[in-house]
Amino acid sequence: MGIVKTIIVLAVIYAIFLFSGYGMTVGSSENAAGLGLKCQYLTARGIISSQYIHSDSGVIGVANCPIFKKVGEVVDNQ
Repeated sequence: MGIVKTIIVLAVIYAIFLFSGYGMTVGSSENAAGLGLKCQYLTARGIISSQYIHSDSGVIGVANCPIFKKVGEVVDNQ
C-alpha cells in the first residue's frame, strides 16, 4: 500500500511541474572564481541550468539558489 501512495504522490508532483512550468533546485556550484552561481533545476521536461551573479551577503546577486524557478516553456501555453 505504501508503494502505491508514493507513486501517486510522485505523479501529482510531476503533473504540477508539467503544467505550472516550475522547477525545483537539485544542485548548485560556484563558477567564475566565486562570482557566479550555477543552479540546476529539475523540471517535468528534464534538468535545466541557470546562471546567477553570486555574493555571500546577497547584496549583489544571490547568496543561494532559489528553491523554485519558473521555466520558460510550459506545456499548456502553446
